[in-house]
Amino acid sequence: MHNRPRRNRKSAALRSLVRETRLEVSQLIYPLFLLEAKKANNPILSLPGQSQLGLEDLLQEVETSMNLGIESFVLFPAVENKHKDKTATYSYTADNFYLKTIREVKKRFPECVLMSDVAMDPYSSDGHDGYVDNNGKIDNDRTLPILAKMALAQAEAGIDILGPSDMMDGRVGYLREALDEKGYTGVSIMSYTAKYASAFYGPFRDALDSAPKGGDKKTYQMDFSNKREALREAMLDEDEGADMLMVKPALCYLDIINDLKTFSHLPIAAYNVSGEYAMVKAAGARGWINETAAMEEMLLSIRRAGADIILTYFAKDFASLKK
Repeated sequence: MHNRPRRNRKSAALRSLVRETRLEVSQLIYPLFLLEAKKANNPILSLPGQSQLGLEDLLQEVETSMNLGIESFVLFPAVENKHKDKTATYSYTADNFYLKTIREVKKRFPECVLMSDVAMDPYSSDGHDGYVDNNGKIDNDRTLPILAKMALAQAEAGIDILGPSDMMDGRVGYLREALDEKGYTGVSIMSYTAKYASAFYGPFRDALDSAPKGGDKKTYQMDFSNKREALREAMLDEDEGADMLMVKPALCYLDIINDLKTFSHLPIAAYNVSGEYAMVKAAGARGWINETAAMEEMLLSIRRAGADIILTYFAKDFASLKK
């Protein structure tokens, strides 16, 4: 035989030499959960290894992570019910602890990249990403000005990347125009382009207590049966001024990640979501799988599918492994 593929697998060094797909710690974004507290570290039972953090604990976590080589973080606020109302007013008020935290992190670590979450659900008494009208329907166009106020407040606080996760039609263009009009032309938008109505978000909603109070999110998040629709969303987001496109979740949507990578010249991100993380953690804790090996295989599969950026709760575990 002249062709023996196994020759390229005969040692660890040779396998590394010919390896097609590589993942660097610098390509990861680490999600962190915030509480309105100076000191707090509340473990999230459905997300082993993750906690809701007060300001001081968050700053310490960012510092520890940056020492491991993690440079980028996405922040999610766990908002108390007393701050929630139908129009998410607290999301853009001056005393919002989320905005104060952004300022403190950027003051302490100006070199890090901070990404925000732009959606009504953490602040809404209805628990939906958009405004709920009197008939229980999500009013797309009434939501957009609320998201713009939220985005402008985050930009003023110093956020580097806005992450509109709401899946309202036209929101990328609406936010881009609002930002540019106020002079925030340098603030990036990573659009949640193909965010599917998924069963894998459960632990995240536990962490933020942000589940809908009525109905579900299927009128705005995508049907997981659909593939071509993701390309339509990508085309619209590009035209409206998105700087990066995201697919969420990742594992069941590797084909969508690959399609967007082929379709677009923009950087493609994928969110390795809470349920995907929790499954590996749970199986690893029971000895059913090798957790570390499964983590590496999972993250590399997302990268191999075409993701340039991966948002993952495994960021710190992966960085510790590579240190």
